[in-house]
Amino acid sequence: MIYITGDTHGQHDFGKLKRFAAGHTELTKADYMIIAGDFGGVWSAKTLERDIKPYADLPFTVLFVDGNHENFDLLNAYKVENWNGGKVHKITDGVIHLMRGQVYEIDGNSFFTFGGAESIDKYMRTEGVSWWADEVPSYKDGEEAHQNLEKVGYKVDYIVTHSIDEKALYMPPFVSYGFEPFATNRVLSNFEETVKYKHWYFGHYHIDAKIGDKKTALYQDIITLY
Repeated sequence: MIYITGDTHGQHDFGKLKRFAAGHTELTKADYMIIAGDFGGVWSAKTLERDIKPYADLPFTVLFVDGNHENFDLLNAYKVENWNGGKVHKITDGVIHLMRGQVYEIDGNSFFTFGGAESIDKYMRTEGVSWWADEVPSYKDGEEAHQNLEKVGYKVDYIVTHSIDEKALYMPPFVSYGFEPFATNRVLSNFEETVKYKHWYFGHYHIDAKIGDKKTALYQDIITLY
């Protein structure tokens, strides 16, 4: 089985995974939980083993795209490996970072992933300590994404990102929140225009909501994909 949810922020919103695991004792490491960014478990080198252990101890495998609140220096220090057709950082055997611009085949379905977003609170943070410029996708990230999407004819089953395309910000119920578009939203707009997909899941905005028929914002909800 594959499930998907929103941000976990290290231990701050980890409880939803613990509760889910307690209610689904049949799950194994062959099942997957995808976190749509702001994983936050790879945050401090000093406490990394302690921070990752609760995720590694879950009965299912945790997959995550990066958000804006990640320690990118620490995350990008991991060796890049190939997994199910795309590049990953394997934090442990049961905790895997799905990198930007990749296409994966998981249990017969294809997933395009593209993490990153802008932190609106970065003025309160310290670069290299609690904020990293790599939160914003680079030109190289976008270039690799298009190269990988071209290989599959710009057609996937699911898109998983942290932020969302600009057009979605002006659709109900998002329009009522008045979210400001940033560079990442405009980058993601390009994928909205070029990629054929069944459904698009994302986090970042701390709400659970459907945007039209093909996009879902996730925070506390956990959805069964199949």
